[in-house]
This record gives sequence, structure tokens and C-alpha cells, in this order.
Amino acid sequence: MNLQRRSILLALGVGATLPLLQACGGGDDHEPTIVGLAAGDSRFSILVEAVTAAGLVDTLNGAGPFTVFAPTNDAFVALLGELGLSKEALLADTALLTSVLTYHVVSGALQAKDVQALPKPATVATVQGAAFTVDAELAITDARGRKSQLVITDLIARNGVIHAIDKVLLPPAG
Repeated sequence: MNLQRRSILLALGVGATLPLLQACGGGDDHEPTIVGLAAGDSRFSILVEAVTAAGLVDTLNGAGPFTVFAPTNDAFVALLGELGLSKEALLADTALLTSVLTYHVVSGALQAKDVQALPKPATVATVQGAAFTVDAELAITDARGRKSQLVITDLIARNGVIHAIDKVLLPPAG
């Protein structure tokens, strides 16, 4: 009887512990997607609003892999001042949002070490269709000659990687 009780308690203990270990253990099923990772980080709340307004959530939740050079909230606030737009006006212009946001996305998962290994200056093609350049100091120059710096690197998601940048990149005008 005592042995049977021990076996039952052991089985219950293992059964209760296994889901906890699976939740903590790096399995791909529990890792957030790029959108989930950004949504869980308050520094990217405006980016998440923009991705939602542009209808890009399903795309960025897709299999990927993608690399997203993600502007912080401060970068978006600076852009709004630069363009003389309200956040609401920017979010309402889905064509502009889609063009700008997809200019921040690269096919494949490029971690910081991969970006550093690119020959400099490196031309990086985006899913928007245009490219930006990365120099030896890892500064990004967009199609309009504006410079942005990587401020946080290698936020790893199930379907890619996020690198935070301090300025919104703008694709070619037109």
C-alpha cells in the first residue's frame, strides 16, 4: 500500500512538473512570433499599432523567417514631428504604412553577428522591394539618406529576429 501511494505521488509530481518544464524550456511552440514579441515590449507599442492598421499582423505571424528592423516608439514620435503628422493620420494611411513597414523587413533571420559579417557598406534588400545600406559602424542609411542606429539586437522570435532602431526608415519617395 505504501509503495502504491509513493508511485501515485511520483506520477502526479512528474505529471505536474512536465508542463512547467515544457513551458520554460525553449521549445518552438511556446516562443512568440515577431508580432507577439513586439506586442509584449512597450518600446514597440506604436509599431504594433501600425502593423495592425496596415493589416500586416498575419504576414508577420507567418512562418518567415524574417528580420525586422523595428523602430522604437521614440523613433515614431520623431517621424511624426518630422512629417508634421498626427499618429492617427499616419495610421489611417494604410498604403503609406504598408510601404514604410515592409521597408523594415528582410527575408531570412539575420542576427547581429550576421549583419556585422556583411561586407561594408552592405546593401540589404527589403520585402518592400527597395534596399537600405549598413555601414561598418552598423548605421543604416535609408533610401532618402537618413541614418538610423541599431539600439537593441537579437530579440529572437519563433519566426525570425527583431533589431530595434532609433529612426523610422523611409523607402524611396514616389
